[in-house]
Amino acid sequence: MQDEQIRLNKFLSTNYGISRREADELISAGKVLINGAKATLGARVAKDDEVLVSGKTILETKLRYFALNKPVGYVCSRKRQGDTPTIYELLPHDLQSLKSVGRLDKDSSGIILLTNDGDFSFKMTHPSFHKIKIYEVEIDRDLAPLHRQMISEFGINLQDGRSKLGLERLTEKSDKKWRVIMSEGRNRQIRRTFEAVGYKVVKLHRTAFGPYSLSGLKPGEYTEFKI
Repeated sequence: MQDEQIRLNKFLSTNYGISRREADELISAGKVLINGAKATLGARVAKDDEVLVSGKTILETKLRYFALNKPVGYVCSRKRQGDTPTIYELLPHDLQSLKSVGRLDKDSSGIILLTNDGDFSFKMTHPSFHKIKIYEVEIDRDLAPLHRQMISEFGINLQDGRSKLGLERLTEKSDKKWRVIMSEGRNRQIRRTFEAVGYKVVKLHRTAFGPYSLSGLKPGEYTEFKI
């Protein structure tokens, strides 16, 4: 922290791994103390102030950002699901406190971002920021022209709203392999969209998340980057 005072919600976002909105919610709930006194919205903190959240002292931390090429067969949760390993088993102990920015399901692979910066995570995942994500998708049979038009131009009605995906052929030789471009990130959205018109996704690999890409990372490898 710099010598000058900064807003409490920014300090918590930077050092507690949450968004500023989540920090404001904790402050409003009376769970944040500054030097033993209950904090208020809009409060500011200085270098020597003691900040506690639910009794835990919050110390200044270095913000870190990583990209991981998640292999198929791993989940993005912290705990194993049965015998299924988690992405945190691919990371050294000192990185296991980082939070994943969005998720990929067990059967999907590709870029996952990890950070302790709550603001960064919020800006990368909230729909209002329209971060583009790009996937390479293979389905079980050729995509009919009508269904391509439905998905890319009109959208498909799902239980949680309409899903509209940008589609580009990965190769002119196949109507099974597609590049999918989207700015949303609903749970299993791509799989559910194709399933709604009778197709099964047999491969799903995310190659880009906003301005960040795999950049040659092999499955299971990770790299640190700066923003």
